Amino acid sequence: MFTRRQLLAVPLALPLVNARLGEPVLPFGTRLAMAARRQIGVTRSYDPAYVRLAYPNGDIDRSTGVCTDVVIRAYRDAFDIDLQSRVHEDMGEAFAAYPKIWGLARPDRNIDHRRVPNLEHFFERHGERFTAPASRSEWQPGDLYTMRLTGNLPHIGIVSDRMTPAGHPYIIHNIGLGTQEEDILGLFDDERRYRYEPAI
Repeated sequence: MFTRRQLLAVPLALPLVNARLGEPVLPFGTRLAMAARRQIGVTRSYDPAYVRLAYPNGDIDRSTGVCTDVVIRAYRDAFDIDLQSRVHEDMGEAFAAYPKIWGLARPDRNIDHRRVPNLEHFFERHGERFTAPASRSEWQPGDLYTMRLTGNLPHIGIVSDRMTPAGHPYIIHNIGLGTQEEDILGLFDDERRYRYEPAI
């Protein structure tokens, strides 16, 4: 249980207690960022190889993965939301609406959810896409950050609930060296901001 002093230290923007459990409740974005952060030191490498996955809730070994796996695992760990099945089902219903970059004739449940443009499209269809903030300090914990590395390589991460010394949030992502929490906002081309906060 939390002491009265601990409860008073909770920011006023937070709902103070879970009515069922009588415990403090963290906002959706904070919970998502915390789940992503727990992958640091676990996912230590980057491997973009195509792999046949179980379905639903398929995954490769957590010691490795790609940028999308950080997002997929965070949603599973924090909220039991399986983006593999959600993206696959949505593509089955609206395949023509998804990007045609890979020349597929039908959905592929092994890889579709692990591709940034597909996740962007899914988040826009079932969540929200916002204009990237004019100030880096306006990004919110749990925002889904995407960009184009060297102008055309898609990348994704989760906006952290922790701030840099300069006053803007870190990004939790895997850009090649495993899951890291890094100060990268504003450094890349075509930065985009999404929010996927379904009812849970």
